[in-house]
Parts: sequence; C-alpha cells; structure tokens
Amino acid sequence: MLELCMLGTGGALPLPDRGLTACYLRVRGRGLLIDCGEGTQTAIRRLGWGFRCIDGMLITHYHGDHCGGLPGFLLSLGKAERREPFHIWGYTGLKAIVEGLRVVAPVLPFPVVLHEFSGERVELSMIGLEITGFRLDHGVPCYGWRLELPRQGAFQPQRAKALGVPVRDWKRLQAGETVNGVTPEQVMGPPRQGIRLLYATDTRPTPDIIRYGRGADLMILEGMYGDETKRAQAEKNRHMLFAEAATLAREAGAKRLLLTHFSNCIDDPQAYLPLAQAIFPATEAATDGQCMTIHYPAEA
Repeated sequence: MLELCMLGTGGALPLPDRGLTACYLRVRGRGLLIDCGEGTQTAIRRLGWGFRCIDGMLITHYHGDHCGGLPGFLLSLGKAERREPFHIWGYTGLKAIVEGLRVVAPVLPFPVVLHEFSGERVELSMIGLEITGFRLDHGVPCYGWRLELPRQGAFQPQRAKALGVPVRDWKRLQAGETVNGVTPEQVMGPPRQGIRLLYATDTRPTPDIIRYGRGADLMILEGMYGDETKRAQAEKNRHMLFAEAATLAREAGAKRLLLTHFSNCIDDPQAYLPLAQAIFPATEAATDGQCMTIHYPAEA
C-alpha cells in the first residue's frame, strides 16, 4: 500500500489554515516528499510520521512556495539524528538553488545528494517507487511526477514443492531471496497490477498529464482558480481552473482526483467543488493534514 499526506495545499501565499505546497509519501515505513513549501517542517511535526525516515525529495520547480521551506526541513532532519544521505531531485539549476537556501543551514550531520536533470523526461527509483518526471506548462521549467508502486506476482507453492524447496524457506523466496539455487522468479506468477499516482501542479492542461495519468488510482492536480471568471488569469499565470483539472482526470480514466494548490483568493475550495464534480464526480478538495491510504487493487 501507499500512504500520503497533503502537508500544505496553498499556492503562492499561505493562509492561517493553509500552508504552502508539500506532499509526504510513505511506503513500508520509508518517506519521500514532493516539494517543500514554507512551513513543511511544522506540518510534519503535526502529522507525527517522523523526519528521519524521509529519504528524498522531488522538487517540481523553483518558485518559493515549492522550495522555500527546505532550510528548516533539513535542520529538523538533522535534529532527528539522520546520518544517511538525503537525496533531492530537480531540473538544471538545483545546485545553485539548494546552495543559496542552505546559507542559513550550512552545517548538517548528513550528506545532501543532488540529482540534476534536464529534458522532457526523467526516470528514477526511490523507497520502492518507480518514478517518472515529465515537463509541464508553467512558463518556467516545471515537472509533474508519475509514481508507481509495483506488485510482484503471487507465490506459486506447487512450483516451490516441485523444485524441492522446504516449506520453511518459502517466506525467504517471497522476500526475494534465492534458496538452494531456486530464484524467486521460478516460484512467482506474473507481476500483478500495482498502484499508480499522478502529481502535477503549476501548469496549464497538457496531453502528457493525461498520458502519464492514464488509469491512475489517484491524480493530485492543482486547483489554483475556482471558476470561469478567473480563466484569463489562469492562462496568463499558467495555472488551471477546477473544471480543467477535472477534465484531465476524466480523460485519463483516473479513479479519483484530489485538488490542491489553491490560490489565496479562494477562501473555501469546497464552494467551487461542484464545478469539478459535474465533470468528474470522484473529485475532492484537499485540506492541510489530510491523509490517504491507497491499497493494491482487489484481485478477482
């Protein structure tokens, strides 16, 4: 299963009850952040999932509401006695951004490993997730993220018996070990359907959001502006309306849509939610601290 928490759901400016953008993903006790807006460290403390287990961060782009909380977060990570390397992925310019932010956090008890990338697409793996980054349309380089949690095939006990593997060693095979020359591949069925999550904020609608979000269990998309009265502003600033995000989720055949990154001019995102639900009924408006658990699909 995949757990996630929306640490902050605000865009551009924070509000008293709405922090800036950050999302915490957790798989088998290991954590990964997407973005790190101002106040992220405080939101993590309220959540209670801990700092030390967070192994890395994906940065969508270098606007302050998406990375301004990095110095405080790194200091909290150090206070949590992390000593293992911490990994950060971002497009070209990451080194300069992180070095600039770390002027106020120059000494840490763990190494920070930076992974810069460029181009239309990047692939990586972290905490068991297979991750693909793809370009969005925000006026500055900005990336969306498809995160997939694979699921291995079902254990085939009859194969293990035929190969002479003792019952006491079956769990070792299922855990990926080779036992007496028998590999896990020899006793497992074909891979089963895993979990797919799509995360894209700060963008106009693009075909790639549909492409990479095809069949997603959950799409997390921005709802920067509520209704048609803000269309000109959305187009100018390269953001989306609620209805545009809902249309992308419908076209992608997603199971659920979670809207986030709300403008500070939206006091209550719930007021605009019917505009999205009319297009894609399985739409929710995220709130700070909202947690979700996505389970593997039930088998027939």
